[in-house]
Amino acid sequence: MRDLQCVLGRMTLQQCILDKGRIDFKMKKSDSTKSLLIKSEQLLRIEDHDFAMRPGFGGAAIPVGIDVQVESIDSISEVNMDFTMTLYLRHYWQDDRLAFPSSSKKSRTFDARLVKKIWVPDVFFVHSKRSFIHDTTMENIMLRVYPDGNILYSVRITVTALCAMDFSSFPLDTQKCSLELESYAYNENDLMLYWKNGNDSLRTDEIVLSQFFIEEFHPSYGLAFYSSTGWYNRLYINFILRRHIFFFMLQTYFPTMLMVMLSWVSFWIDRRAVPARVSLGITTVLTMSTIITGVSASMPQVSYVKAVDIYLWASFLFVFLSVIEYAAVNYFTTVEEMKKLKGGKIPADFNATQTMAFDGCYHDNDIDLTPFPELPSTPNTERSRTATSRNSAAEPPPTEGTRLRRKKSIKHNLSFIMSNSYMIDSYSRVVFPMTYLMFNIIYWSLYS
Repeated sequence: MRDLQCVLGRMTLQQCILDKGRIDFKMKKSDSTKSLLIKSEQLLRIEDHDFAMRPGFGGAAIPVGIDVQVESIDSISEVNMDFTMTLYLRHYWQDDRLAFPSSSKKSRTFDARLVKKIWVPDVFFVHSKRSFIHDTTMENIMLRVYPDGNILYSVRITVTALCAMDFSSFPLDTQKCSLELESYAYNENDLMLYWKNGNDSLRTDEIVLSQFFIEEFHPSYGLAFYSSTGWYNRLYINFILRRHIFFFMLQTYFPTMLMVMLSWVSFWIDRRAVPARVSLGITTVLTMSTIITGVSASMPQVSYVKAVDIYLWASFLFVFLSVIEYAAVNYFTTVEEMKKLKGGKIPADFNATQTMAFDGCYHDNDIDLTPFPELPSTPNTERSRTATSRNSAAEPPPTEGTRLRRKKSIKHNLSFIMSNSYMIDSYSRVVFPMTYLMFNIIYWSLYS
């Protein structure tokens, strides 16, 4: 009716404007979500409250629910013993100071600009080394306020946190890491952190890692005590990582096995081919040293022995012993030939250079080993033989358990090995592979 009077000119212009303002004010008061004339600060009455204080200050602790969605695990560093994770961290709580009237019960969503003007939980990551909130193209922060004062606060964060790893079984290991959340300023008397939906509060996207397989993701809850400030609620994001072994099989174990087997080739090379056997032994030793150095460079400097260290150093010992084996063979061969040369069993006109011209070595059957001629008997020699026989008859024969018999046995065996040095190579062809096979069976049984 008043609108018709305004149109007919029965009311002044000033009266028409005042009536229009009263109508708009009634509409704002009845349903503020349908009005675009009120600013967000006015709608939420931000200026009327002190948001430096938590909701319900002085009363019971305010419950803050937490919900996490893990987007990715970006990296896992064994050297630094940490991991980097990107996640969506969502907070749920109620602040009656931000309630507003709405007939449709619809929420209002805001960005980071309004977050700085209200109270939000001060959750931080325990044992974190660095973290940041993504800001492309704007800060990845969302604030959703419901008419009854319930609030959803979500941020997208990348955090690098410490993980205490145990490398005693590396690379056949399983690592247990956790990301810990806690309020920095409010202890359990002021703020109560909890998982909003229990075990369903932690969700993950499909995560694929190059060196690890994620066995389990699960949340947990606990308390942390600080001597100066008291008890604090702490939430844990726990995950178990099992390492893929195939990468290390290709990079470490298979090359190591091949180097050990290559060192056994020297057992089939003639013992007098010194350049061939020495060069092969030195090559395998240096290659094993390179593999060990490369593995150590990619690992933290821990004070205990790792599983890969046991395998590498045991393999290095096999390679080293193959070099020592040839040193023993070469020494016994040289001693044997020197004895033959001094005893006159090697002819003076024997030319070793011509004999080695064809295959790089000479053999025992190339040497005419003629027996010594018998010495003519003289009265002195007959007298010495008679004295020796008398002493032998006077002395009782030693028993089997006496030390004299053992000394003669050891000396006899050593003399037999020195006079038949080629047998060391023959035994090594069997002993080395069988021992290494037994070592591998025990190793993989313990750690796999």
